[in-house]
Amino acid sequence: MVQRRILSLWFPRLGAERLVRRMRGMPAPAFAVVGEEANRQVLTSLTAAAEAEGLYRGQPLRDALAMSPALVTRFRNPRAEAQFLTALRRWAGKFSPWVAEEPPEGLVIDLSGAAHLFGGEEGVLGAVAEDCAGLGLTVEAGIADTVGAAWALARHAGREAARVRNGDAIDQEARATRSRAAKRHWIRGGPAPVPEMPPVPQARISAPGQLRQSLAPLPLAALRIDDDTVHGLARLGLRHVGDIMGMPRAALSRRFGLGLIRRLDQALGVETEPVSPARAPLHFAVRLTLPDPIGLAEDIMAGIDRLLPALAARLRDKGRGARRVRLQLFRADQSMQEIELGLARPSADPDRLRPLLMLKLDEVDPGFGIDMLRLEAHVTEPVHARQVRGPNDPGDAPGRSAAETALDDLISKLGARVGMEAITRLAPADSHIPEKSAKILPAAWSKPAVDWPPPRTPRPLVIFRPEPLAAPEDPMPPARFRWRRRDLVTTAATGPERIAPEWWLDEPDWRSGTRDYWRVEVETGERLWLFFAHGGAVSGGWYCQGTFR
Repeated sequence: MVQRRILSLWFPRLGAERLVRRMRGMPAPAFAVVGEEANRQVLTSLTAAAEAEGLYRGQPLRDALAMSPALVTRFRNPRAEAQFLTALRRWAGKFSPWVAEEPPEGLVIDLSGAAHLFGGEEGVLGAVAEDCAGLGLTVEAGIADTVGAAWALARHAGREAARVRNGDAIDQEARATRSRAAKRHWIRGGPAPVPEMPPVPQARISAPGQLRQSLAPLPLAALRIDDDTVHGLARLGLRHVGDIMGMPRAALSRRFGLGLIRRLDQALGVETEPVSPARAPLHFAVRLTLPDPIGLAEDIMAGIDRLLPALAARLRDKGRGARRVRLQLFRADQSMQEIELGLARPSADPDRLRPLLMLKLDEVDPGFGIDMLRLEAHVTEPVHARQVRGPNDPGDAPGRSAAETALDDLISKLGARVGMEAITRLAPADSHIPEKSAKILPAAWSKPAVDWPPPRTPRPLVIFRPEPLAAPEDPMPPARFRWRRRDLVTTAATGPERIAPEWWLDEPDWRSGTRDYWRVEVETGERLWLFFAHGGAVSGGWYCQGTFR
């Protein structure tokens, strides 16, 4: 059986060195990355030159600038740092296929059975150091039998254990004071001595089966526990991992929780901790290289007909459906045209993709000829097969499924012309206010409303913003009123329906208070939707808000 060996890589200056790589040629003796923490700007990553001036991670920016006015800073971009770590994960795949990320600055690699390809574990560390030096990155590494032990060796080997901060020890002096301690004692007339750069911790390798011996001298923070637990143990005089290895587990768990015991067991190999590599991203694309350039629409469509079945087969194999499709046409003059379209519902059926691509052929400019076609489904979603239980099943009836498919195809064709975002549908909303009883949703990313609760009284077909009427200030329907420059006579009125706004929301149009709605028919045959506002923050009165057709 192959002995399990884990390599942990830590990039302590990842954020700063990522930006320094892009600033080559720009003088930056001290550089740091600034982020937000507890509503203040602090340093999140520093270069070696910045640390040599006494700056440290987590230091407020204003204090850092007071110590080092020449400090160059940039704001942190967590997404870009995550993408850079993903790129490093792909690079680390040269050592083993089992590589996982440990955000925000680490990688863990399962070297079991792969170290001999690089001349042993020392050869692996040499290759890592050489590659990272070429990339301009600082790296610290550790190799052990478990993930926890390798993590501890990479980050804490050679460091002192945590101590209770009481201010008596000389090493507990302020960071800014310690950084200038070497400048205090120098002979007058000579230059002040330049502080020596701290040595870079070397990689640590724990021999197989020697976990306890390797972990015992390390500080308790090497167990990946929180700072409160570390300081709580330090107050009891427990500063090293070896101090708690032989202690009763029940007492430790009662005092500090099961998290401490779990981390200790993971580091010692009592509890397994697998390395879970990231799954390869799903990629659905096919291409067709042509022997001679083409330019006719019929030839382009013939090429698409050859690509669609291959793309559909790949989608079906993974149980996916295309939601957005991109067609790339590479011309003979090394230029490229790209056409993109969307579907109302994910699908892997070539018969549903082909009409949409035909609608876009008018936009194709072949130029001097097209010599390669590439079809890619860059946005996909899972597609689940529907089982038809019988003709009396309303949920899975064949007729209903065909109708839904036809509606989806119609939305897709309209979206190819005017854009998917321009096609909308109404859905019920939970509100008594008439104008808020329905919400507008994109038709391609929503389903038709099945159970739309009917209102207590009929609503007009046309609803507009309230328009004031010239009528008496009386809650009962007026016998005569003036609206839109016309004098109207009431012949019938039905109501009222009292509606009050949500008290927890401030609706500007409803500051006139509670409304009484009436359906009023006038002599001209029109049926209007009137309401009387009882007044509130704004004076009330009679208004018209809709018409019944």
